[in-house]
Parts: sequence; structure tokens; C-alpha cells
Amino acid sequence: MVGRSPRSVAGQVFLLQVVLVVLLVACAVIALVLQSERDTTTEAKRRSIAVAQTFAHSPGVQQALNSPDPSKVLQPLTEAGRKTAGVDFIVVMDTKGIRYTHPIPDRIGKRFVGRIGPPLAGRVYTESVHGPLGHEVQATVPIRDHDGKVNALVSAGLKVKNVTSQVDRQLPIILAAGAGALVLSTGGTALVGRRLRRQTHSLAPEEMTSMYEHHDTVLHSVREGVLIVGHDGRMLLANDEARRLLELPPQAEGRNVRELSHLEPDTVELLGSGREASDEVHFAGGRLLVVNQRPTDGAGACGGTVVTLRDSTELQAVSGRAEVTRERLELLYDAGLGVGTTLDVVRTADELAAVAVPRFADFVTVDLADNVLHGEEPAPTATDIRRVTVSGIRDDHPLYEKGRLIDFLPSTPQARGYNAGRSELVPNLASAPGWQAQDPSRTQRILEYGIHSLIAAPIQARGVVLGMANFYRSKQEPFDEEELSLADELVARAAVSIDNARRYTREHALAVTLQRSLLPRALPEQSALDVAYRYLPAQSGVSGDWFDVIPLPGGRVALAVGDVVGHGLHAAATMGRLRTAVHNFSTLDLPPDELLSHLDDLVGRIDQDEARAEAAAEIVGATCLYAIYDPVTRRCAMARAGHLAPALVYPDGGVTFPDVPAGPPLGLGGMPFRTAELELPEGSQLVLYTDGLIEDRRRDLDVSMELLRLALSGHPDRSPEESCRAALDELLPERPKDDVALLIARTRALPPENVADWDVSRDPAAVSGMRGAVSAKLEEWGLSELGFGMELVLSELITNAIRYGSDPIHVRLIRDRVLICEVADGSSTSPHLRYAATTDEGGRGLFLVSQMTERWGTRYTPQGKVIWAEVALPDLSALLGE
Repeated sequence: MVGRSPRSVAGQVFLLQVVLVVLLVACAVIALVLQSERDTTTEAKRRSIAVAQTFAHSPGVQQALNSPDPSKVLQPLTEAGRKTAGVDFIVVMDTKGIRYTHPIPDRIGKRFVGRIGPPLAGRVYTESVHGPLGHEVQATVPIRDHDGKVNALVSAGLKVKNVTSQVDRQLPIILAAGAGALVLSTGGTALVGRRLRRQTHSLAPEEMTSMYEHHDTVLHSVREGVLIVGHDGRMLLANDEARRLLELPPQAEGRNVRELSHLEPDTVELLGSGREASDEVHFAGGRLLVVNQRPTDGAGACGGTVVTLRDSTELQAVSGRAEVTRERLELLYDAGLGVGTTLDVVRTADELAAVAVPRFADFVTVDLADNVLHGEEPAPTATDIRRVTVSGIRDDHPLYEKGRLIDFLPSTPQARGYNAGRSELVPNLASAPGWQAQDPSRTQRILEYGIHSLIAAPIQARGVVLGMANFYRSKQEPFDEEELSLADELVARAAVSIDNARRYTREHALAVTLQRSLLPRALPEQSALDVAYRYLPAQSGVSGDWFDVIPLPGGRVALAVGDVVGHGLHAAATMGRLRTAVHNFSTLDLPPDELLSHLDDLVGRIDQDEARAEAAAEIVGATCLYAIYDPVTRRCAMARAGHLAPALVYPDGGVTFPDVPAGPPLGLGGMPFRTAELELPEGSQLVLYTDGLIEDRRRDLDVSMELLRLALSGHPDRSPEESCRAALDELLPERPKDDVALLIARTRALPPENVADWDVSRDPAAVSGMRGAVSAKLEEWGLSELGFGMELVLSELITNAIRYGSDPIHVRLIRDRVLICEVADGSSTSPHLRYAATTDEGGRGLFLVSQMTERWGTRYTPQGKVIWAEVALPDLSALLGE
């Protein structure tokens, strides 16, 4: 055994580690010193700011500044504060920098040393200056009076030498910690060095020789070829397995690898290049060898490479089949994730083509029965098949274009596969006359283009064929029988999604049809409002948004907008029930808050009925906004139940959102609704909408409301139709996620000359006077031919008010699209039409009213009731013979 050498590797490693530890500890000590100095300086600045700000906000400072002699009051306060806070000075000064206080009294009244511009601007300012106390770190802050105006400044700080002394006091602790770390690290390094020497065992030359012999034995016994090639390309070593695999001659060692002519050129190039290689496959004597090559410089050699060789002929064949299987499984996995992400038939077909090209086919076309695109059941034969997807590695192919309607001949693979419900394989299109018969000129161009192989797979779900997926190859090898099953599996995954999308399309179309049938097909004729509207169903599912325009007695018009929570047929049907209810309640001429209360009760009953019927567990939720506009008074009364507030566009183009009390959504019950009443200038636009217009996950609701305001404002002359278009263009995405109902109504005012009203005393003699006044007004309006009938109606209504009503009695005559007569009184009793018997002396008055008028009715007001009647105006064009 040889003794341990002082120049052993373990000793050199120990020395190197000690040097590194010393350097690291020294750097750490320096870093700690710098960090301590920086922290101390930062703490000094922070304390100065805190002291200055505390003093600036202290009680009594403002009174002292306003006193005749501020220094007399402030000097003792600053000195006491300085000693308590542990700073070297606190200086109070005016806005010109003249000191009121200072630790050195003779400095009072002199100018402050430092910048006062930033504090005068309202900011806290720290700086380092050479002042009366020497080198100082100070912070200056403003003192504000009760109005927020800066009327003085206060500065606090420390002398730099005091800050430095704190660092000096910390330095021994840091050095002691560094020394301790150095001792511990050196001890640990010594232990590592001792362990390294113990593991090397201080091997002697004989032992090293023995180790080499063992290694040589192992080298020539392993079943993996090993070569060592020098930097000059000479083969230095080759074990027995390498000689066998490469069929090396006996004198191969010592020769240049380029002299071994029986080796493949690629193998010679690799061995002579010295480059690094990992698992490269090379041919040698009919074998497939996996070659790895690494340089030996890092191992202490004088240059060269070590090469390992492994025979992978059988393994390569197995791994080739495994790789094909892996690629197919990966393709099916990607198809499961990437196909059917939406409920859109065409989009699903596009996703199928995107997965298959170019991994499985060079070109893919998807043809679906035309009925499938409309959500209906497919045709039984391959006629009326529409091409919905064409995808490939190039765009200049001669295949049928997208959107074309194709009738496949019975001899084509597509027709056979569609009718039989199984895939058709055509490995060579050039020898397929049945396929060529479909379109000889086009099929010839396809062959000339290079497309040579086809698989036509039926898209089949629930035993029904929906269409065909056609896979073509031009660059790859022709399809074989194994790939036929892969095509079936690939298409089967897409078929379920396409069928789901087809059924969804049908349900969506039914829901949209139902909803559109329940919405107004045309706006009613009326003179109070100029109305435009938009209804846009969502692309992903119809919901329960609705709107309505309802003419009311007296020339008034009711506007309604609502939204039923949820999507699909259930929401659309519920919407229809609510819209019908609003129509029915509006005939009672109820105020907006009362109408919403009735709707709230209705929705509550719907929830109870569905719960008893054990229907879907969803509870009906709905919102509604109901408004009534009177063109005579230009007043609009509105109330809302959980709905968004309307927008109001004034005639000058300004936009506001009126403060309409927000009631709870319909169906909750227990909470009252409140009506807001607004007076609208003529030409104002009232904008009612549902949440689908402004709600977007990409932006906040406030941002959407501001976008709506900007879209509506600044265009006083724009029509409601143009305003609808502008709002939708500004706020809606390309594919809205929710239904949108938008209703914009521009107000009109009935001219004062078209309205006449009179107060009537409770005297039967007043009836004849009113008949004369009404006849005179009708003659003024050119409606004298209506005088007789209107006199009878008016006499009956006024007589009823005098006999059965109470004061005050008021008569109003309105000329609009019809002639409207209103008689108001202070009672709430309602007259009822009845049919008098032959012997009855009375009871025929209201019957005469119903016969002489188009319609009549009663509405209630806070002051009593109004009985109204409408008489059709004469057709002037008929009277003139036009």
C-alpha cells in the first residue's frame, strides 16, 4: 500500500472548497454591511417623515401659526417633540422658508436650508443637505389649514453621523456572524474532504492494474459493442461485440476508420467526424444498429470519442408497429378532445377535417344530407348531399367545392357506403370505374393532381346515416385495410357530435319559431310614439326576451320589455304566457306598479304549478319594465321588476338613465313596486332593452352602460331605427351569447288645438250646455257630421256622472286617429252594461253608448275614475270620392 499523497485529489478539492467558502463568507459580510447601511438610512428617512407628518397634524399647530408670535409657542413644542421622537431637529417655517423654530435658537428667523418647492406643491420631500447641524437627512412636509391650503412647512431629520454610528454598532455583530459562518463552512468542507479520501481508498498501482483488468474483462464480455476512436480517426479499441456487429478485420485496431471500406459510408462518416450522436440508426451487414457517440475529453483523455453499438433489428420492427399504433391512438385521443366542442353541425365537420389532415389523410371532405343542416332527419339515399367541409394540405385541389349540392351515383363509393352504412376502401382510384362515372372530367383532373386513394366512411349515429366523410391521399402511401377501421373510429367520434348538433339545431329552430310567433309581428298603429325595435335570438340558444307596444285609451301607449331566465322552449313558452298576461292586464288600464304586482302573482303561481307537477327543477325567474306614455300631458309613468333602467335621449342629444325605483324580479313576492313619473320633452327617445345588449364577460357592466350612452348620444336628429342600428353595432359581439330585445320610442305630443276640456257642475241643466259646446268644437274641427252621435254619448256619460258620481266632473275631447270622449268624476264606482227589459224605464244608456262608439271603457285614477269612448273619424278620402 502506498501512503497518502499531500497532492491527492481529495486535498486539492479541500483547498478549493476552503477558498470558495472564504470568498462566499466575505461577499456575504460585505452585502450585510451594505444592506444594514441602506436599511438604517431608509429607517432614518421614514422616521423623519413620520415625525414631520405627526407634528404637521398635531392639535394646536394651526393656532400657534395664527398667533402673533409663532416661534414663542412652537419652539418649546418642537424641542420636546424632537427629544421624544429621537430626531436631531424639528423645524417649522413659513411658506417662504423663514424658520419659526430650530434646535439652535439663533437660527430662528433665518432661511431654511433645503428645497421647499415640492412641499409647497403638497408633496412629502426627503433630501440630504449640509445644514446648521452638519450633514443632515431631512424630510419636509406641508401644513395645511382648514381649507386644505398649505400655509406652513415642517421639517424633521437626523444628522448623518448619527445614522452612520448605528451602522458602526451593527458591524461587530455582522463580522462575528461572518466568522462563525466561516468556521462552520470550513469544518463542513473538511468533513467532505475526509469522506472523499475515505471513498478513494488511496489505491496503489497494483490495485489500479487489477481494476483495469476487471474493466477489460467486462468490456469484452458485454453484449453491446464498444469502440474508442482517437482524435485523428484511428480506432484505438474495439470489444468483441463491436467486432461482430461491424464485421471488423483482426487488424482493425490502430487503423483509421476511413480505411475500413466494408463499412457503410454513413457509419464511417459518423465515426470519423467525432460529433455527438444519440440513438442514431445505421445499417451494417444487414443489421440495424443503434449508435451512440460521445467525446472523451471530459473524462480526462487526450481527445477522441467513445462509441456504443446495439443491434435493434428485431426491436425496430416491433417499435415501428408500436409507433404506428401510438400515432393512431393519439389521433383518436385528439379527435375526442377537438371534435364536437360546439353544437354547430358545420363547425363539428370542420373540426373532424382539421384533426385528420395531414396526420391521416392529405385531403378530407365532409358531405351531409341537406336536411341535417336544418335539424331534420336525413334522406334515405345519397341524393341532395351538401358538401360542408373541404380541407387539405393544398388549396388548389380539383375536388368539389364547399357548399355544393351533390347527387352521388349508385356506383360511387359514397353512395354505396351511405346506403349500406359501412365504409368503402378504394386503394387505387385509377382503377375504380364506379367512382370515375360520377364526373369523368373532374375525376380525371383529380387523378392528374396526384390523389390516388380514398376511404368513404358513413357518418352514422343511432343507426341513421347523416352523411359521408371522404379521406383522400396524394403524398402518403395508399390506404390499407387496417386504416379502414381507424377511419370508422375517427368518424364515429364525430358522428355523435354532429347528431347532437343536428338535434340542437332543430330544437333551436323550434324555439326561435315559437318565440317569434309569440312576439309582435307588426307594431300597432298609434300617434303617441315613433317606435323602432330589434329582436336578435342568441346563436347558442333562444331565451325568453320579449317586448310589446300596446295602445291604451286616451291616445296613450304602453311599452313593455321583459326577460325570462333560462333558455329553450320552456323559457319561450313562459315568455308567451307573460306577454299575454301583460296584454290582459293592460286592458284593465292599471298603473305600472299594479300591473307588475299582478305579474308577480302570476309568476308565483306558475312556480307552484310546476312544483306540484314535478316538472324540471328550475324556478321561473323573470324581469319586466312597463311604461305608459300620455301624448297629451307628455308624461311617462314607469315601473320595473328586476329589470335594467331605461335610457332617455333628450332632443338635444344628451343621454341619461332615469332613476326608476328597482323592484325585485317577478315571482319573489312580498315586495311592492313603485312607479316613477317623468315629463318628457317632445322628440325625446325612450330606450328599453334586455340584459343581452349590455352584459359581456369581457367587460364590466359600467363599461357597457357607458358604451350604450356614447352610442345614443350626440345625434339629436337620428331616427329610432338608426339609433337601434348604432346601439347594436357598438355593443354586440359577432355571435351574441344571449337574446337581445331593444325598443326605442321617440315621443310625440298631441297639439293643444286637438284637445278640448270643460269642467261640469253637478246640475242636470249643465248637460244641454255641454252638448252645445261639444257641437261647436266638432264643427271647428270639421267633424260636424259626428255631432249627433257624440251628443248622445256625451249626454249619457255626463248624466251618469251627475246621478251616480261625485265632484269634480270633467269632460275632455281629444282628436287623434279616433275621436275620444272622456268624462271624469271623483267616485270609484264603475258603470256596467246591461240589457233592459221591454218594461224597464232605464238601463239603456250604456247600451246606446256601446252601439254608437267603436269601444268604451273605464279607467281608474288617484282622483276617481274616467269613462271613455272612442268614435271612428270619417274617411275624408271616401267623402271626397278619391
